[in-house]
Amino acid sequence: MEVDRGRLVGEWSTLVNPGRLIPHGIQTLTGITDDMVADAPPFEKISAALAQRLDGKILAAHNARFDYGFLRHEFRRAGVRYSAPVLCTVKLSRRLCPQQPRHNLDALIIRHALFCIDRHRGLGDARALWALAQIWRDEHGNDVLESTCADLLRLPAVPPGLAADALDDLPEAPGAYIFHGDAGEVLFVGRGANIRSRVLTHFCARGGRDVHITREVKRIEWRETTGELGAGLHEARLVHALAPRYNREAEIEEPPCSWHWRAETHALPPRLVTPHEVEFESAQDLYGPFRSRATARAALRAIAKAHGLCQSLLGLERGENNGPCAAHAVQHCRGACIDAESALSHAMRLVQALARVRMKPWPYGGRIAIREHDRTGTRSELHVFDRWRYLGTVRSDADLHELGWTRDAGEFSFDTYRLLVRYLKVPPRSCEVVRLQRQN
Repeated sequence: MEVDRGRLVGEWSTLVNPGRLIPHGIQTLTGITDDMVADAPPFEKISAALAQRLDGKILAAHNARFDYGFLRHEFRRAGVRYSAPVLCTVKLSRRLCPQQPRHNLDALIIRHALFCIDRHRGLGDARALWALAQIWRDEHGNDVLESTCADLLRLPAVPPGLAADALDDLPEAPGAYIFHGDAGEVLFVGRGANIRSRVLTHFCARGGRDVHITREVKRIEWRETTGELGAGLHEARLVHALAPRYNREAEIEEPPCSWHWRAETHALPPRLVTPHEVEFESAQDLYGPFRSRATARAALRAIAKAHGLCQSLLGLERGENNGPCAAHAVQHCRGACIDAESALSHAMRLVQALARVRMKPWPYGGRIAIREHDRTGTRSELHVFDRWRYLGTVRSDADLHELGWTRDAGEFSFDTYRLLVRYLKVPPRSCEVVRLQRQN
């Protein structure tokens, strides 16, 4: 649908042949079948005409960044450059009606009793949005609607060190990015589910390190990935390799560490160990990991305070005598240091307190690959791991065996462990685990 100065001036719609079978779930959702698109043109055939229709116009849609990213991806495949201001009507609804709990399109259609034919299809949803726009104009007034839209469309200024069009090609896709300063210095490495949106947030900031980045950045480099797992892995690898000036993780040069403690030997305090001393993948009674010894000690002190544990028995406080620890004086210790609590009782409470940070053993018998699909279902990457250690990423099954059994596992990484634990706990629908079998 085309709107000009608040007036509907035209509609245009066409089916597109995706060049592949439409999944059953999508057919059920949209009502579009394989037979319906069999004679429809592929996107490449309509790309030039569509780009001409969209030229100079704002793209408005519900969850608009998804639609915009999809369009940019397809235009790029067709060899067409496309960029446009984007107005997300989800954000618009939240601004106009903050008291409402839900802002998805189905909820808005029900709330305002709209009649919507062909829901989940381009023209049908666009007509619903146009009807919503009329309701919002009547409820809030034209001035409020226009000023809210203008505020949502306002983009941050391009940093002075970048070319005027430097932000135009930023992709609406997951990936990692690098900010370069003078002489190619690496200022910052980041990642995002949407590279463009994430990069722009840096240039909207009014304080902190982003202000320095905005002043100093001279070039932006990025790499798209199929999903957020790949983006996180690539970011961690870049931070480790490039040591960016404004990444806090890059300031930590020492190896990760964990607390090692066994309840059976409760008379002994927890001991800090590194992956060079203990195999983090298989060792029992490890708690962590932490980026540094300082953060590990700070975490144990916080646990001790929250649970009334004795910092002296935990080895966090060195006293010259066997008197009460400093925490006991401010009632943060229940008195194990002065025998007001037995060592066994203290140990049992420590077991419970540490349970939240207990390291997880590697849950597989050997190496695995996590197949991650992009949001369109047309591309995938295989991320290979061995006992929490990242081996690398390949694009095809043909490359999987060679990577899976010829590359050494490398060093244990704090970031990889944290990232992988989160993904394996509740695997996204876009990911599936592939167990690797050694072939003779």
